[in-house]
Parts: sequence; C-alpha cells; structure tokens
Amino acid sequence: MPSKQNSAASTSPRKIGRPNHPTTQGKVERFQQTLKKWLRARSPQPTTIAELQTLLDEFTDEYNHRRPHRSLPHQATPATLYSSMPKAQPSGSRDNDTHNRIRHDRIDDSGVVTLRINSRMHHIGIGRTHARTHVILLIQDHEVRIVNATTGELLRELTINPERDYQPQKQRKLPNP
Repeated sequence: MPSKQNSAASTSPRKIGRPNHPTTQGKVERFQQTLKKWLRARSPQPTTIAELQTLLDEFTDEYNHRRPHRSLPHQATPATLYSSMPKAQPSGSRDNDTHNRIRHDRIDDSGVVTLRINSRMHHIGIGRTHARTHVILLIQDHEVRIVNATTGELLRELTINPERDYQPQKQRKLPNP
C-alpha cells in the first residue's frame, strides 16, 4: 500500500473501495478471484519473480485469447470482441484548424518581448521606448498583435518568420540622396 507521503504528493485523487465487496468493485474482485484460482491450480508454484511473471503472462494470454467469457456475446474471448469492434478514427484533417491564444507579458529593458511558437523561442522587437510596458499578445498561428495592456494601443502587428529567432521592427526606407 502506498505511503501517506506518496499519496499526499500525488495530484490525482485516490478512490479506495472496500475489499471483498463485489457490489462496489464487482469486475475487479471477480477478475482477482479468477486469477488467484488459476495461479493456485498451477503446479509447481513459482518460487521467483521471473517464474511468477511467466505464469502471469501465460494467464493473460489464456484469459484474453482462449478462455470463453459467459458475460460476452456467444461466449467470445475479450480479444475476439475487441478486434471485431470499430475503432476510433480521426474525423478528417485538422490542417485548417487555427491555434489561438492570449498571453500577458512585459517588454524587457531592451524593448523586446519573447514568444514560443512550435517549440522555438522568438524575440520580437517593439522598441526601447516601450521598455517595461505590460502588454497583451494576441496570437493566431503566426499572426501576432501586441497591445499595450493599460491603454489598449496597438504597439505592433506582425507575421512571425519561423526561420528567424529575432523578429525586427520594419525598417524605414530612407530616401536616396
């Protein structure tokens, strides 16, 4: 039985039923009873973990592939019933699905905000004039809008270039002399 320390550290809730109460744990109790009877009938009894594992593998194969089950239609085996049932399939292509998210962040001292897309970090230049400004990033796939969280002003709108780490601000074209 797990220790209290292990169960306290676990984030999933534990549900413990009372043993030997088939009304609450019917299928599990019945399976364990079947397994125990099958193991007791084996001769000689296993003396090592490896021998026990061999017997358990043999029981699993027998239980799932050869032993008929009264609860299944036509006393089928679980493997027969499983292979005859339709399996879940993807319901079409998800290529056209978009990935939308909203992120709250702060522009760093150098005027850059970071954003991870497809497990790759991208640095987006906003400008040093906006350093330490709290922003909201509105992201739809590679399309990004960066909004000042206080004023609602649109600071930058861009399409992320997945080939580049740093996403510079658009350069202003200077007139030729």
